[in-house]
Amino acid sequence: MTSLSTLCYIEREGKYLMLHRTVKKNDVNQDKWIGVGGHFEADESPEECLLREVREETGYTLTSYRYRGIVTFVSGNGVTEYMSLFTADGFKGEPIPCDEGELAWVGIEDVWKLNIWEGDKIFFRLMDEQKEFFSLKLVYDGHDKLVSASLNGEPMELFDVRNPDGSPSGIVRERGVAHREGSLHATVHIWVVRENDKSGFDVLLQKRSASKDSHPGFYDISSAGHIAAGEDYLPSAVRELSEELGISASESELQYVGIHRGGFEDVFYGRPFKDEELSAVYVYAEPVRAGELRLQESEVEEVVWIDYEECRKRMEDGTLKNCVYADEFEMVGTYLGVL
Repeated sequence: MTSLSTLCYIEREGKYLMLHRTVKKNDVNQDKWIGVGGHFEADESPEECLLREVREETGYTLTSYRYRGIVTFVSGNGVTEYMSLFTADGFKGEPIPCDEGELAWVGIEDVWKLNIWEGDKIFFRLMDEQKEFFSLKLVYDGHDKLVSASLNGEPMELFDVRNPDGSPSGIVRERGVAHREGSLHATVHIWVVRENDKSGFDVLLQKRSASKDSHPGFYDISSAGHIAAGEDYLPSAVRELSEELGISASESELQYVGIHRGGFEDVFYGRPFKDEELSAVYVYAEPVRAGELRLQESEVEEVVWIDYEECRKRMEDGTLKNCVYADEFEMVGTYLGVL
């Protein structure tokens, strides 16, 4: 079954008009906070439906609004809804009670703390970042769990939000949302090493691509990446080595060092970035020739070999522009026996 609807977030003085859905029985949005809107009537355009639904639910007549995108909402229960998403910053009229729940003006930042759909957080992020008209597809499991998401036809990265002990919490969250909220998630860090005659080992550092969403142009771990929702550490580590560096490794060739927990807050491209991660740390010591590596252009600009002790000193004195956690580097050094 398919349906057509509109959803609108009316803005005033840094707040959105939110609807707490508490009235209807068997409501898919029961107890959720959403914008105002509803389903198309016969022969209506998206704009006509928007204006009618806003007037019926709030008493307001919109005088200024913007069509932001199309959201394809797949419930997992056999229902697909095509939702026209709008924001509005101009209206007139007097408010009326809503027969679908309670209306409240909520600070735009405070909206994130409400009981909202995980997929809604994605389009809130896109709207906050002033993305042009977009097509967002959200697929759920028949309940509240997000299964997949795609933006303009391209899959988006989804993570399992983790409990402090590393176990999945049951919440699946999109990458950009996870880094906006600072959600604890899992990653893999693979240190490629080779023996030398100085400290005992060289480490391979990658220079992060200028297009990365955090620390562009910084030197970093040989290979690292997020663990996708439903995946485990070792298969993810093997995949990252192959995708970023072109190294075909087996799981048995990855030496497990331990779990590292790291986190930081910063601002990149004018937007806050919060990272909270549990990383499985591995060492890969099989023969590698840097000149024969196939670097993933979108992730890695270049790679360099550097002696472990020299690298550690340059990290300490600030002469190596890097984003490596010092305590993780010490973990690796202890494992290798050079500390």
